[in-house]
Amino acid sequence: MRSRTKDGTLPRAGRGGAATAEGAARAELTRLANGQLATQVLATGARLGVMDLIGDDTRTAEQVARALGTDPGATLRLLRALAALGALTETAPAAFALTEMGAQLRTDLPESLHSVFRLVTNPGLVRHWERLDEGIRTGGATFAATYGTDIFTYLRDRPDLSAEYNAAMGGGSRAVAADVAAHYDFGRFATVVDMGGGDGTLLSGVLRAHPGVRGVLCDTADGLAQARDRMADAGLAGRCALEPGDFFAAAPSGGDLYVLKSVLHDWDDEQCGVILRNIRRAVPDDGRLLVVETVLPSTVPPDADEVPYLVDVNMLLTYGGRERTRAEYEALCRGAGFGITSVTPLPAPDPYALIEAAPVGPAPSGPAPSGPEPSGPATADPASDA
Repeated sequence: MRSRTKDGTLPRAGRGGAATAEGAARAELTRLANGQLATQVLATGARLGVMDLIGDDTRTAEQVARALGTDPGATLRLLRALAALGALTETAPAAFALTEMGAQLRTDLPESLHSVFRLVTNPGLVRHWERLDEGIRTGGATFAATYGTDIFTYLRDRPDLSAEYNAAMGGGSRAVAADVAAHYDFGRFATVVDMGGGDGTLLSGVLRAHPGVRGVLCDTADGLAQARDRMADAGLAGRCALEPGDFFAAAPSGGDLYVLKSVLHDWDDEQCGVILRNIRRAVPDDGRLLVVETVLPSTVPPDADEVPYLVDVNMLLTYGGRERTRAEYEALCRGAGFGITSVTPLPAPDPYALIEAAPVGPAPSGPAPSGPEPSGPATADPASDA
């Protein structure tokens, strides 16, 4: 086993070592082992506002330090680290400009990842990852054991963090909404019900693209807190009803298409069954269900993007949920009285697929089984939206 260097990082492969398979493997493991350092550098750049300050200009490290009130020498070292990571480019000694990647962390761009990145690197939301071993042993979430409550209650009790969470959710949905609206025929439906739709970012995108469609936005009261203003600002208040509710209790009637985006991966199979059976009770026999989620391959391909699999582990630790394969979504739908009719991947870089399902057989009878108590926004996971 190779020893660590004095600064705690793993040593790099020796000169010429990366030309061998062993050297390349060691180099890649070294990069991954130091990944947490890269994450903190990028998060600090975002929190300090480095990207906003540089903007479309070139700034010297001294100018950045003076504007931020930071130590000039330390600021130069941070900017060089950001350049090495690809967020900045050093155009001349100690002078820096944004790259396309760095620009994604500005706050003044409509599809910025600033809020998403800040959320998923927030020190108050990552300590439960220190208990990954425990989560793997037990197969359960570690968030409550770390913070003393579930994530939704935790956010509800911290308004500033909840606002950041909602901003990240909206940012992720804005980046996806246009593709969802363009790659599914919403125009054949009269009323689209977005279950757990939060502030309405996705539904507003659908309604703008399909002017003949009406919408119903269903979420908890906390989840809908910003929805009225968003719909009004988009000129859609007259075409969209806001329906406070809990998808573990019931789904509102009157829709012919019910949409679930980034909802099912928050929950285990039993809880997903409750949500889907409630929708099946509400949807007409000629209606449809549209699930917008990442669909994992049945086996991990050699050139796999690691992000969905890392998100899957995060769903376990944070929510007790999971990402799923097509076969697993088929089983969930079948158990709730739906049959999948199509699975359409969205174009890269969107990680999602559109899973359409149609009612099969009679709707489940009897009262809806009870689910967990609603305590906050129904939607979750900015990491996947990012």
